Amino acid sequence: MPVQIVRQRSRGFLCVNAHPEGCARVVERQIEAVRAAKFPARRHGIRNVLVVGASTGYGLAARVAATWGLGCATLGVFLERPPKGRRTATAGYYNSVAFHRAAARDGRQAKSVNGDAFSDDVKREVARIAREEMGLIDLVVYSLAAPKRRDPQTGVLHSSALKAIGTGYEGKTVDLARQEVTAAAVGQATSEEVESTVAVMGGGDWHRWIDLLLSEGVLASGARTVAFSYVGPELTWPIYRDGTIGAAKQHLKKTAGILDRQLKADLSGSAWVAVNKAVVTQASAAIPVVPLYISVLFRVMKDRGVHEGCIEQMTRLMADHVCPAGGPALDAQGYIRLDDLELSRDVQNAVSELWPRVTTESLLQLTDFEGFRRDFNNLFGFQVDGVDYSTAVETDLRLE
Repeated sequence: MPVQIVRQRSRGFLCVNAHPEGCARVVERQIEAVRAAKFPARRHGIRNVLVVGASTGYGLAARVAATWGLGCATLGVFLERPPKGRRTATAGYYNSVAFHRAAARDGRQAKSVNGDAFSDDVKREVARIAREEMGLIDLVVYSLAAPKRRDPQTGVLHSSALKAIGTGYEGKTVDLARQEVTAAAVGQATSEEVESTVAVMGGGDWHRWIDLLLSEGVLASGARTVAFSYVGPELTWPIYRDGTIGAAKQHLKKTAGILDRQLKADLSGSAWVAVNKAVVTQASAAIPVVPLYISVLFRVMKDRGVHEGCIEQMTRLMADHVCPAGGPALDAQGYIRLDDLELSRDVQNAVSELWPRVTTESLLQLTDFEGFRRDFNNLFGFQVDGVDYSTAVETDLRLE
């Protein structure tokens, strides 16, 4: 196997390589966090969990929580690049290798499909695995995030756009590479860009997954499904709630209602949308305003001892909402709210007080930009405590 010293390489705000040992350490720490959490002792009726978008972020954390928190067998779907020669794999690939190794070590059943989750071929392969190798699926977690989607029926390639609707938006953000607070401008979306963003990030593919799994007869009686969304504070509304992403999230919520009625009628099941808190992901780092908002938010929430990352959020989802026999606690709009701590009046008042004072000069004093950057680097296995980055590591790891 190729053994090499892996040093972080970046292009703009993107990291273009990954460190296998760093990724493995991050996964192990998520497992440790779930093991330390308290899950209800009552029987929750969930044996097999499908996670669509299972290799990074909330999807990976949901898979870890289901495996080591609920004791479930899991089937993960993702599209990740394997290693080739001296080129490292993507971080999600190394995360999945680490997940599988830990699952095998601990006697947990885990299967994965590395392919385009938007395609019907991958959906059918998942149905085959469930039918022949795994068993009926009790819970489907939809956590797919991608910039493009090819519609399997029309063949049209849709691309998402991060834009405002009705008018443009100007604010401020932080340049991750230069560590500078800069102006952020978001253009006005065309109707075609709104439609395309909804096609990629809305509920269309989630609906297609459930339809195909139902038609293949691989969903269990009482099957549940949950997809993830974000609302955020007023500060981010021009990007999220009132922008193209917001239109997609509205479509996701509408889809949840359709799927809930469908699953109730066919299987006495349920469909929900969970609104999660802001965390550092590859996607959030690319959205104007959001990296600076998260840096301020982290400072405030850590100061108050209420900060959560992906694994803490997904532990709460599984323990407090998926486990209870009566189902999750829903707000007036029918959402599972995991962003309650972020949007508390105390936290948001503190964020609002700091926001206008943040400049390049005060960035490190008023925000947790260092924490944001560390979490961002951790996504790719870098800046992880306990890893010696001067030591050569095996990079040609196989996903088994």
